[in-house]
Amino acid sequence: MSQPSPIDPPDHGPAAPAGCPVSAVAAESDPPFAPDLRIGSSSTTPYEDYVQAGVLTHLQQPLSDDPGEMVFLVTTQVMELWFTVIVHEWRTAAEALRRDDLPVAMDALRRSAYELEALNAAWKPLARLTPAQFNAYRSALGDGSGFQSAMYRRMEFLLGEKSASMLVPHRGSPREHAELSKALQEPSLWDEVLRMLARRGWAVPEAVLERDPAVRYEPDPAVEAVWAEIYAGSQESELVRLGEALTDVGELVLRWRNDHLIATWRAMGAKMGTGGSAGVAWLEKRARKNVFPELWTARSHV
Repeated sequence: MSQPSPIDPPDHGPAAPAGCPVSAVAAESDPPFAPDLRIGSSSTTPYEDYVQAGVLTHLQQPLSDDPGEMVFLVTTQVMELWFTVIVHEWRTAAEALRRDDLPVAMDALRRSAYELEALNAAWKPLARLTPAQFNAYRSALGDGSGFQSAMYRRMEFLLGEKSASMLVPHRGSPREHAELSKALQEPSLWDEVLRMLARRGWAVPEAVLERDPAVRYEPDPAVEAVWAEIYAGSQESELVRLGEALTDVGELVLRWRNDHLIATWRAMGAKMGTGGSAGVAWLEKRARKNVFPELWTARSHV
């Protein structure tokens, strides 16, 4: 049997058929490094089944001919998905605090900070809209407005911004109305933080601990004093680390509100907002509200 000459080219398998990329032949002849393309050949792929990508990528139904509407629609849907994740994280943190599991609560808060950064970055595709560009598809929104988002409202409720009147727009949607009604009555994330501090012996007033959780939280000087004392102590304490994790969340929520305000101001000025809101005037009022207020004011007393 003849032996290959030292100068013979090595055998790399069959040559690529005419018109077929070499990479495709390599994938077929090199299974250890190639994906199994047979998966999903008779049905949907496991990826589709798990991610529901086919559902997500076919949810968009633009109502105008303006190409910018697709950007607005997808960006808004992405924001809704981030709201959903963040609500999940804050509920996880609240439940962990309820059982005094600070490590689990901290992990959820830290994750939510990264998620808030991603949420805030979602403003970038919309942040440079001129009034004419926004007007090209604004009528497609009709009476729609961001304040009607049920998942965003659940975020606000978890931050202690409770308001029974915010359930009214959801009367026609039984599931959303029921979920919001339940969230309205539940303690906020901040309520759970203060209850945990009280269980550890900190002087949180009974009036704060026993307040109606369905009512908007109002700052309390005694709570401010508790946080001032915590921050005056060891900077390595787990409560200082908790305070900083919550402050990170609060700062990013304030940035979200301010980015919303600026994007709206650039796109429509001081005109009336969609859905009958006051537009920029409404957003300016929201942007001035602190999240976890005593964490911020206590710093003046350390």
